[in-house]
Amino acid sequence: MKITTRILTVGLAIGAIAFGNAQEEETKSNIQTFTPSKLLKKGQWDIKTFNGLYTQTKKTDEGSKSGTIPRENFFTSTNEVYTGISETSRINVGLIVQVRSNTFNGSKALSVGKLKNDRINSRFGVSQIAPSIRIQPFKNIGNFSVTSSLWIPVFKDAPGVFLDQRSLAWENKFFYDRTFGGNKWQLFTEADFKFNFGDSLADADSDENGGERFAGDSLFLPLSVFLSYFPSSKSTVFINAQQAFLIGFDNEFAVGGENFSQRFTSLGLGAKYQLTRVTNLEASYSNIVTGHNLQGLGQTFSLGARFLF
Repeated sequence: MKITTRILTVGLAIGAIAFGNAQEEETKSNIQTFTPSKLLKKGQWDIKTFNGLYTQTKKTDEGSKSGTIPRENFFTSTNEVYTGISETSRINVGLIVQVRSNTFNGSKALSVGKLKNDRINSRFGVSQIAPSIRIQPFKNIGNFSVTSSLWIPVFKDAPGVFLDQRSLAWENKFFYDRTFGGNKWQLFTEADFKFNFGDSLADADSDENGGERFAGDSLFLPLSVFLSYFPSSKSTVFINAQQAFLIGFDNEFAVGGENFSQRFTSLGLGAKYQLTRVTNLEASYSNIVTGHNLQGLGQTFSLGARFLF
């Protein structure tokens, strides 16, 4: 009888532990746990594709006054793969591949889907690749991380319409998030420092695309904040705001020979859903509400998928 009682007691204990673990797994899903601040364990993989269509019919002048322009459309597909390589889950390495399709001169927004490259009204191609590393610099702060990437343009340099910014660039992103309110709310912040080692527009030859050298040597500095609410462990809705600056150091693009600089403010909203244990889906919308110095005032519609295993 005593043996039976002990077996029953051990069985109930194991059941309670298993139930508790199941509850914990249900409480904290991938979309809650694996934010950009959180690094992968050794041997884990993170594959993500994020596709955004930015379309604009307004642009500011050399100041902040807006004016109407023929519609321009910029589709960007950013594809990332990362894996964990450290036993302590503090180092991840990866590669980013970016594909772009742009259309101009009043083309419809969805014309980017034709993937044309006539260099008059459209441009399409793989634009940049970026080897990347993510680190968790502080052992005791698991929700703070840094991602460092070296962006390398791989598209052909030729006259025509704009495809992407032509410059080697070193980008460092700082991520931090905090969950509160019984795992129902999450605040996520990002500071991005991207230094462009660019050529001056004035140095472009006749057989090169001067418009892709608009930034020259410059620092792109977007600051972003996201507030997420989790109706369930597998779904979230969020709002976000971003203030971005392009600070020019050595480029005579602007009128008067001054170093070219810009700034803009955007507001957005979106949602994520954990479809399976491996697959997450995301949709979002953002709108640039203010800008300065030839800054487009358009909207971005985005769809993404993420696979964690």
